[in-house]
Formats: sequence, structure tokens, C-alpha cells
Amino acid sequence: MTAATMAVDVFTDGACLGNPGPGGWAALLRYGKVEKVISGGEPDSTNNRMELMGAIAALEALTRSCQVRITTDSQYVKQGMQQWLPRWQANGWRTSDKKPVKNQDLWERLAAAVARHDVEWFWTRGHSGHPDNERVDRAARLAAEKQPRGK
Repeated sequence: MTAATMAVDVFTDGACLGNPGPGGWAALLRYGKVEKVISGGEPDSTNNRMELMGAIAALEALTRSCQVRITTDSQYVKQGMQQWLPRWQANGWRTSDKKPVKNQDLWERLAAAVARHDVEWFWTRGHSGHPDNERVDRAARLAAEKQPRGK
């Protein structure tokens, strides 16, 4: 299999203890039978930022161009990439009601990471028993719990 046809399945999630509050993200990367879970967090974040970071970190962890199937429980991330991003970019990072796009820094980073790969987006309902989603949910929550508490 060439790098261009290498298929990687990715499952991502983000968690926040309070919103805003200590946040964590996690991603499971699977290539055949090889799996790797990555996670991280921030002491003061939001759930949406952590959802974005899970996808960003997964794509940035891939060292060569791949076919990537990303499954997320975040409609914000999935719809953002599939529907909203082109409009935001065309409108100078403004929403349809002319307000600045929230999390522009992460959307730009995700767009750059996606550009290196052939990405398909899938959505699963959170906390519905999907084993891989439940696994990254636990890892994201654990990463959030490891963050120092704010003032």
C-alpha cells in the first residue's frame, strides 16, 4: 500500500470540566491492527476547542499523506469542516451574521492539517456505546482531570 492509499481510522473526542474549565482531548489512530492513543489538555479551555484539538492532534501525528476516516461525536467539528469552513474563509473569517468565527486559530490549524490528507468525516452519537468513541471519551476526560485547576 502506498502512502497515498494508506487508510487510517481516527476516533476523536474532547472534554471539559466546566465550560470553560480544564479541558482534555484524545484521539485513537488505527492502521490495520496497529493502534495508538494520544491525548493532551489545557488548564483553561472549552469543549469545542478540545473537540477541535482531538482532530488536529490526530492529523498532525500522521507523518505522511493518508486516507483518513475521522469519527467524532462533535457536530461542531464535522459540520464546521464539511459546511461552514469554506464560507468562513470566503467571508474573511466572519459568520453569516458578520461576527468573528470563534476558535479561528484552531479552525485554521485543522484546515491546514486536513489539506495534507484525503479526509472523510463521520459522526457518532456520544455516550451511545460506540466502543472507540467511549474509549477516547474516557481518555479525554482523564486528560482534562490532569489539568491544573484555575483560580
